[in-house]
Amino acid sequence: MTVSPNDCDAPRLGMAVAVRVAGGSVERNRLRRIIRESFRLHQRTLPPVDLVVSARAPARGVPGRQLHASLKALWMKVGERCAARPRS
Repeated sequence: MTVSPNDCDAPRLGMAVAVRVAGGSVERNRLRRIIRESFRLHQRTLPPVDLVVSARAPARGVPGRQLHASLKALWMKVGERCAARPRS
């Protein structure tokens, strides 16, 4: 994941889910939907940053619950690290 501060007063999400990583369109779109839904549920707890989530090969075929738990931990980590930084 890549994170950088923004001036929009809200977090924004970008995704990179490659064919080589996720395979067919069904799996790629499933990963995108899970990432998007997790972001939607946690965006109010995130600081104003631009996030780019890059899917990795181990995410392929992982149950949705496990992906949601992993993403939740990621959002919390981003919130902790970025909240500690002063805005410039």
